[in-house]
Amino acid sequence: MKVKKFLVAALMMVAATSFGQNNNVIGQDYSVSPNVITTAVPFVSIAPDARGGSMGDCGVATNPDVYSMHYNPAKYVYMKDKFSAGLGFSPWLINLVPDMHLAYLAAAYKINERSAVAGTLRYFDCGEINFRDSYNQDQGTYSPNEWAIDATYSRMLGDYLSGAVAGRFIYSNLNAQNGSDYGRPGISVAADVAVYYKRPVEWFSNMDADFAWGAAITNIGSKISYNGSSDRRDFIPTMLRAGACLDLELDEYNSLAFTAELTKLLVPTPPVLSRDSVGNPIINDDGSYQIAYGYDNNVSTVAGMIQSFYDAPGCGYDSYTGELVQYGKAYEELCEINVGVGVEYWYNNVFAVRAGYFNETALKGNRKYVTLGAALQYNVFGLDVSYLVPVNTVAGSNPLENTVRFNLTYNMGRKKD
Repeated sequence: MKVKKFLVAALMMVAATSFGQNNNVIGQDYSVSPNVITTAVPFVSIAPDARGGSMGDCGVATNPDVYSMHYNPAKYVYMKDKFSAGLGFSPWLINLVPDMHLAYLAAAYKINERSAVAGTLRYFDCGEINFRDSYNQDQGTYSPNEWAIDATYSRMLGDYLSGAVAGRFIYSNLNAQNGSDYGRPGISVAADVAVYYKRPVEWFSNMDADFAWGAAITNIGSKISYNGSSDRRDFIPTMLRAGACLDLELDEYNSLAFTAELTKLLVPTPPVLSRDSVGNPIINDDGSYQIAYGYDNNVSTVAGMIQSFYDAPGCGYDSYTGELVQYGKAYEELCEINVGVGVEYWYNNVFAVRAGYFNETALKGNRKYVTLGAALQYNVFGLDVSYLVPVNTVAGSNPLENTVRFNLTYNMGRKKD
């Protein structure tokens, strides 16, 4: 048992150390241009619920709820409620676009002690956008929107292990003008596979405890095209999640849970292109760009998932001098792993407070934020709220500032402990 305690403690320490380190790419003397992995439909990777959103965007191994689809659908069979439904709402990037928001509707039904089904609908409204041409002439006002609908089946695979598969239909209508690169709606079909393990442990002499771990690969699906052409298709955000959670029953009224989670996009890393003497990319005879380091990222979905583990170029151009800086493939691959940690305290299963931290390295986007939240459970209804606090705000402005999430949940037929 001491070995297991050490493993859990080590996991928490690694996560804490990861976000505590300096995130300058190489050093203090220069700044390497970020090599960010971009995808289409990023809205499907936004944490849609206030609980996960207040625990560092963690949820792959935490206790199940109706919003588990986003993190790990294998958790649904562990639900204590026979039926659960939830509605979530979050204004998004309100410092940039005042009318952009994400809405989320979820429902789950536990068929029996060994199986459950669930479905969700996610709707992302981009707000109104006024298009103008190169001469600044008004081309009309549009309301881009995207949505995704999911369904899953979760089943126990053993006494403590469950698994799930999920299907997803994604629709993205950017409302761009016909004839442009984004003139048609994009459509994709994707799948998730997930496992979840949870069991009681006797690691502490004076309290009950549960240990859980989970892993999921989400959004395994076809690329998206917005112009109907097969030669211009974008990856969707296929994501690998893995994490662990320790849930402590402090006494009859108080419980405390700790979780840590690692996430990685299973999407090819952009290569570093060759440049000429004036800094422009070199173009091959066939019209493609000449690659100096890394791999061609115009590959299939499955090839891209495999390639994402070894294709980091390990170098970049200094944003000030334009010189090529080598920092190692292994370093850049590690930079592609994001870390989240979270803690949740419940009093009498009525009131909860939560906190967390999410870290992304500067080389891959530099998102770093503290998350806070609270929950109130009354009879069959629950209300959750979360708030995001960026820690790398520049000049008092960050597009993630003032991000708030709200959830209203209805639970029916709760199993007695």
